[in-house]
Amino acid sequence: MRHRTLKVERLGRVDYAAALDLQKQTAASVLTGAQPDTLLLLEHPHTLTLGRRSAQNGIIATDEVLKSRGVTIFETNRGGKTTYHGPGQIVGYPIINLSPDREDVHRYVRDLEEVLIQTMRDFDIEAFRIKGLTGAHTERGKVAAIGVHIARWITTHGFALNVNTDLSYFDLIVPCEGEPVTSIAELLGREIELSAVEDRIIERFAEVFEMEINSHKKAQKAQNVETCSAPIS
Repeated sequence: MRHRTLKVERLGRVDYAAALDLQKQTAASVLTGAQPDTLLLLEHPHTLTLGRRSAQNGIIATDEVLKSRGVTIFETNRGGKTTYHGPGQIVGYPIINLSPDREDVHRYVRDLEEVLIQTMRDFDIEAFRIKGLTGAHTERGKVAAIGVHIARWITTHGFALNVNTDLSYFDLIVPCEGEPVTSIAELLGREIELSAVEDRIIERFAEVFEMEINSHKKAQKAQNVETCSAPIS
């Protein structure tokens, strides 16, 4: 098995369009070997994303409501249906090369689930898989969503973990399979620092994917990029 190194970039709040560009650039560098496998951790402003399996009625809020709540919409090439991203939610974009030793899409998704389940365990929360679905689930609902894209065995998109998320924004959509959603804050009865959760995600990701962490240093928060746009299940 080849030696695997994981570069971690903790970016703070980043506009969705800017994050898409960053993923594309990073994927190109990882493919050529110019950059090691990379895990991007960040937040998005209020955003609804449409995956490849999104139904036309996945968004149930009117355009007026979306505008009043500052929500933008993006179509993406990730798997899954419609989901919400926003402040208080940790979004993880692993951009890693699965070739040659991990060329298995289902294994990759299960490994992401394992990272999230172990992270929840670190905060004394019992999370689990549900057969036929993706993500991390709890007795009170889904706490983390997964939606990925893989091309030439380079992964993009990833997972979204509700930490201190305003769950009312999920009322704007039909969540995957209609399952209730929850957050770490709701499960614990208190808010928790995102950086503390990021720390655990990084450690668990490195363990599950058998990597050594290249940089655990927190990057300066990226500047918000304002865009007008008409995107993890």
